[in-house]
Amino acid sequence: MTDNKHALPGSDRKELPGSSCTGPLEDNERFDVSLIVRRPDAAGFQQHISSLCQSRNPDAKVTPSSPALLSREEYARRFAASLEDVSKVREFAHRHQLRVVSENRVTRTVILSGTARQFMEAFGVRLQHYQHAGGHFRGRTGAIHLPADLAGIVTAVLGLDNRPQARAHFRFRPPIRPAAKDPTSGSYTPLELAALYDFAPGDGAKQCVGIIELGGGYDETDLQNYFSSLGLPPPAVNAVSVDGGKNSPSGGADSADGEVMLDIEVVGALAPQAKLAVYFAGNSDQGFINAVNNAIHDTANRPSVISISWGGPESSWTAQSLDAFDDVLQSAAALGVTVCVASGDSGSSDGVNDGADHVDFPASSPYALACGGTRLNAGKGAIKTETVWNDGEQGGAGGGGISTHFPLPGWQKSLKAVRTGGKQAALAHRGVPDVAGNADPETGYKVLVHGQWTVVGGTSAVAPLWAGLIARVNGAAGKTLGYMQPLLYPAGACRDVTQGNNGDFAAASGWDACTGLGSPDGKKIAALLD
Repeated sequence: MTDNKHALPGSDRKELPGSSCTGPLEDNERFDVSLIVRRPDAAGFQQHISSLCQSRNPDAKVTPSSPALLSREEYARRFAASLEDVSKVREFAHRHQLRVVSENRVTRTVILSGTARQFMEAFGVRLQHYQHAGGHFRGRTGAIHLPADLAGIVTAVLGLDNRPQARAHFRFRPPIRPAAKDPTSGSYTPLELAALYDFAPGDGAKQCVGIIELGGGYDETDLQNYFSSLGLPPPAVNAVSVDGGKNSPSGGADSADGEVMLDIEVVGALAPQAKLAVYFAGNSDQGFINAVNNAIHDTANRPSVISISWGGPESSWTAQSLDAFDDVLQSAAALGVTVCVASGDSGSSDGVNDGADHVDFPASSPYALACGGTRLNAGKGAIKTETVWNDGEQGGAGGGGISTHFPLPGWQKSLKAVRTGGKQAALAHRGVPDVAGNADPETGYKVLVHGQWTVVGGTSAVAPLWAGLIARVNGAAGKTLGYMQPLLYPAGACRDVTQGNNGDFAAASGWDACTGLGSPDGKKIAALLD
């Protein structure tokens, strides 16, 4: 089955721990698979990204030749997939009786439809059904194989395996208070947090915030009631279907609906005049990557910032998926789109029970603004204390640590990670997170989900907090923060968090692997665009 074919680098899949094989797929079972093709002039693109990083450093000398952010139209002209490469994929599909569903040269994605038998023969894989605590999925083990004429052209094949790839990083406050008390006491509305974090005036006018969701949905009545309670008009929300994903509220407050409503309510409160585009896709590496790829290249909504509250341990992704997703995030950087990503809710282990440290992806990409978690206590309109969010193994803790896949970015050079025991070591790879914000469910966010007022925390609340802030800043400045780490790291624009730990890593002065640079100082963030 693999004669005259080459293994696709980084495509090797292992069996999902805790899953069990329940048998082979029926030969005629149909589904879609996404092929990502190479970027033409990859060297030119990397040079552009490298120069963009250097020119965004506040100490850099800006010259007329300094690279500008690309418009979506200019990006399409320079870096869309070549007609020749797409044609070769089309020929491959024809040879194996696979139907071409769509071709998008800008996202460099070709979607093919076929039967299990056709895909197994085309890619030299064996597909089987698996059962797992997270549900039933189609899976494979080993590598994907490509014919010689596609080697080097196709960089990723996504969708043969559709195991759940990510989880929503939100946690509800435990119902431990007496019923007679206000169930939301000790928590905050987004507007209260904006005041505590000293957000500059702004409403996100003429901006669009993209929100990525891999399940769940929102209810219009809840949104009307929530924003009315804040004295705000409801935002303009547009549900965007990616690969058949839909706004599908399930009716359960503790389901993915809680994530969707949290994201919309936080962003909508902080940037009430911004348009919100919510991209719904399936929870697989294929769905996740396609959703973000479609969002950044969306010429109708044109988001300037994207909020992602989903992710999974870096170790659970294939190398081809990590690199394909990272490549999409590099495109966002080139377009001036900031991508805010939750860093995870399971501390330094990221929920992997092997005794090692793990970071969450896509937060661990150097092109994501990784958002960690704090516990914030305030009184009389001011912050009293802010520490690392860590409620223990069962209660959750902010994710953070050191990537094993991504190299050390230039803006993190000379930084050190501090271990809980006091040992320090210079970063050798990408450190996570970059920034932080209130995430402890005990001091969490007041939200309305299916008519029920509740309190939600988790780093999934921090990503929309930062996305709302950035949309607000962008709208007021009339330009975008975009890929902001080169600006942010030397700026001293965050509130340093120096107390607490997330398991194996401790907070410290300056950057640390619990809360990054710290929580936002809103007016200083706005000053980055002065």
